[in-house]
Amino acid sequence: MKIGVAKEIKPDEYRVALTPAGARELVQRGHEVLVEHGAGTGSAFSDGAYAAAGARLVSVEDVGGDAELLLKVKEPIEPEYRRLREGLVLFTYLHIAADEALTRALVGSGIAAVAYETVETDGRVLPLLAPMSEVAGRLAAQAGASFLEKPRGGRGLLLGGVAGVAPGRVVVIGGGMVGYNAAVIALGLGAQVTILDRSIDRMRHLEEVLSGRVSLLMSSSLQIEESVAEADVVIGAVLIPGALAPKLITRSMVREMKNGAVLCDVAIDQGGCAETSRPTTHSEPVYEVDGVTHYCVANMPGAVPITSTLALTNATLPYVEAIAEHGLAEAVTRDPALARGVNVLGGRITYGAVAEAHGLSHTPLEDVLPLTRV
Repeated sequence: MKIGVAKEIKPDEYRVALTPAGARELVQRGHEVLVEHGAGTGSAFSDGAYAAAGARLVSVEDVGGDAELLLKVKEPIEPEYRRLREGLVLFTYLHIAADEALTRALVGSGIAAVAYETVETDGRVLPLLAPMSEVAGRLAAQAGASFLEKPRGGRGLLLGGVAGVAPGRVVVIGGGMVGYNAAVIALGLGAQVTILDRSIDRMRHLEEVLSGRVSLLMSSSLQIEESVAEADVVIGAVLIPGALAPKLITRSMVREMKNGAVLCDVAIDQGGCAETSRPTTHSEPVYEVDGVTHYCVANMPGAVPITSTLALTNATLPYVEAIAEHGLAEAVTRDPALARGVNVLGGRITYGAVAEAHGLSHTPLEDVLPLTRV
């Protein structure tokens, strides 16, 4: 199969969808890997490294026109829509429940769009979202600590405190992969950490793995309201796979937060979990609402592209190999987790939460692509 690797053109995005090591694995399996010139530069992978791995360096037009499987990191943005076409399999983070224009572009093109973030095992594990959730959670805690500093618009508080001075309070809404990793870093910085979640089983697990060093509270609108008001840093880490994030933090809650507090909304890719959230970039990462600094960067892991690219390829390569080896139809037949990643196919939306988000019709995948388990 011809596998294309495109250079990301989303603002401040430095990751690439495949490392030279990953390219070499695919070439050794007999596939042709087409890498756009400069695709890996932001992640410190030179064109020469890809060439040495057996990949062919080509123009963006050749990647889009010749590839059968196109690998990206982030969803296509408007200038890339014209390269969407029938017969092409796109494998990337999509987050299209928060982007109706892209959803309609994918449907209209006839492309097969497979989203990293909705590949889900029978055990409800999200293997391709997990590595970037780890990175984003850790970055969120660092960003919270940084933007608390007075020169950056914050309260002027050292998150970890010092001897004789109380540490800052970090409230994490959501105890999944993002929330856990945010808590780990916040604890490492010396903060007082509270995690809100709705799963008692998950909270028991967090109590065990974090050795009782965090406060664990059942999430409710009243508890969120009370906790947010007391926090110096709030990290929104909620996730409904493939769907819009619920608006758990209202405008009135933000209004009651401390002046100079920081809100890091890691759910911004899925629309954000605060009513006051809107996407930002690494170049302009923050804005202020009612005296609260909002950090809502939509591609947080792009700030550390070397780490992120390596972690992403580690997770995605087995699925790329499966699609390349068997074709999409057989690959999703063999693997129900990969089948759940198919969001759009043959002009139809095959992921229910996406259709619901935009009020569009949903067609189950098995109605578009009959699946016979092997």
